[in-house]
Amino acid sequence: METFERARLDAYFARIATQFAPDERTASLLITHLLAERPAFVRAVAAMTRLTAVLPKPKSVHPAAKREVEQTHMVDTLTREMFAQADDALDYLESRAADQTVTLLDVGGYFAPSLADVYSRFTGRIAGVIEDTENGHRRYEDLDKLPSPIISVARSPLKDPEDFLVGQSVVFSTEAVMRDRGDILHGRPALVIGFGKLGSSIARLLHAKGVQVTVFDIDPVRRTQALSQGFTVARDREAALTGAGLVLCATGAVSLRGEDFSHLRNGAYVATVTSSEDELDLAGLPDVYTRTQVGDHVTRYQTTGHYFYLANGGNAVNFIHGASVGPFIFLVQAEILAAIRMLTRGDLAPGIHEVPAPDREAIAATWLSYFNR
Repeated sequence: METFERARLDAYFARIATQFAPDERTASLLITHLLAERPAFVRAVAAMTRLTAVLPKPKSVHPAAKREVEQTHMVDTLTREMFAQADDALDYLESRAADQTVTLLDVGGYFAPSLADVYSRFTGRIAGVIEDTENGHRRYEDLDKLPSPIISVARSPLKDPEDFLVGQSVVFSTEAVMRDRGDILHGRPALVIGFGKLGSSIARLLHAKGVQVTVFDIDPVRRTQALSQGFTVARDREAALTGAGLVLCATGAVSLRGEDFSHLRNGAYVATVTSSEDELDLAGLPDVYTRTQVGDHVTRYQTTGHYFYLANGGNAVNFIHGASVGPFIFLVQAEILAAIRMLTRGDLAPGIHEVPAPDREAIAATWLSYFNR
């Protein structure tokens, strides 16, 4: 990022932080993709809260960004296990923010499994959680009872540009990975599993490139949407897998279980839009498959009479090339900052909430003044 771009980004976030200055400056824990442009967002979170720790998503850490953030903030190693059990989660939270009011900023529902127990036992107070992603939204939605407010930006209209551009980057990176091995998209039927914002974007972009696209989704409403847009909709996932030379997983949940992989046709490529732990049950793959690295970002899984290729270890394929979606990502990050103010007011009941439309409009207007020049 050029110096003048960094300056403009810092000025934008400073403006947002002023617009949405919180009533109370709580402590915070920030889970984030620590990509090249992300330190500016980290600084904005630190301006609005007492940022006690940054936890980068393990498969999306830019070394220079990490070094920059480490100069001013604690950067801890993030795993699912640290919040899977209440005792472990509580120990960590106490070590970083004992006796303080804390805002938890999440990407993927990491805090969800132990939230209720930690909420009741923590020496401080959990103001609430801000969740960025659809799969994280679902993790909180699936809890029997939410002890605190959860503000989700996953379904915000400000996220629509990001979702479209992420779809573009997924298709770009998938094609690049295949071309590195001498393979191309054309003549290779594609199966897109999941027809939400990302899946529909991917399907349309593949179709625009002349690829034959089939869609599978468990939601009958989304299946009708796919049909209305001219896509073939698979009735049976097993049969769809058998016919696909490229499978793109975009559900935010488990797209392929261990037993599903055996139905892939020989030489099929599998790529995902999120982490392998969310989309793929690789642990359930039969032990008879051997794994061989056959390219910088491709693993071949092979057993007698069958083989397929996995892109980027099953993690988001677009992170190979930085997953950049340009300045549109800053819309969603600004909405996360606005959500911080909502939590500090203390007037939200336990449950899932969203940022009000007037706040989104104010964010969009500010964004346009900085990035539509």
